[in-house]
Amino acid sequence: MRQLLDKDSYGTIAFVWIVSIIVIVLVAIFIKNRWVSIPICAFGVFMMAFITYFFRVPVRTAPEGDNLVGSVADGKIVIVEKVFEKEYLQKECIQVSIFMNFFDVHCNFWPVSGSVSYYKYHPGRYLMAFLPKSSELNEHSSTAVRTPDGTEIFFKQIAGTFARRIVCYAENEKSAKRGVQCGVIKFGSRIDIFLPLDADIKVKVGDKVRAVESVIATLR
Repeated sequence: MRQLLDKDSYGTIAFVWIVSIIVIVLVAIFIKNRWVSIPICAFGVFMMAFITYFFRVPVRTAPEGDNLVGSVADGKIVIVEKVFEKEYLQKECIQVSIFMNFFDVHCNFWPVSGSVSYYKYHPGRYLMAFLPKSSELNEHSSTAVRTPDGTEIFFKQIAGTFARRIVCYAENEKSAKRGVQCGVIKFGSRIDIFLPLDADIKVKVGDKVRAVESVIATLR
């Protein structure tokens, strides 16, 4: 059976539903002025619907091709540049960064198929996710996937000002399949993907991308 909601967000969804229902019941009992009670109750219903919709797991089909790098997340491309990746790869790469706003799907998906060759969680700050320094200073997780031909794709899930929890399913040597969910970041946040210098980049700054469906690059 297909997973409709992110499994790590059930608690958040339940909390919002319980609080909203309690508020609605209390308002219905104690506030008799309809001009006050109806907007409050309507807002409670909206929050229950929105939080459920927010943590949905979309059905996406990955395009065919063993050398394709899919988008890890929905969002907007904010960085495409050559950088020196110093945490794991320790070499020059092409960095592609995706900023997720509050309304984007926040489930994340493996960009390539292979096996996890590196994973580390980093506690940190909660700067605005679109700031360059957030990649190093904010709470984030770092994951590398080694494809069958030995190419490693490194990516970071970065928390933002409102994202206070990152979930990543990565474990060393765990299998990864492009297009399958690899985690979730709750609320606004960012993904950094580090690609080989000879990769054929298919996106530019300002492009909107969809997780799984959008191709970030083609590996040579």
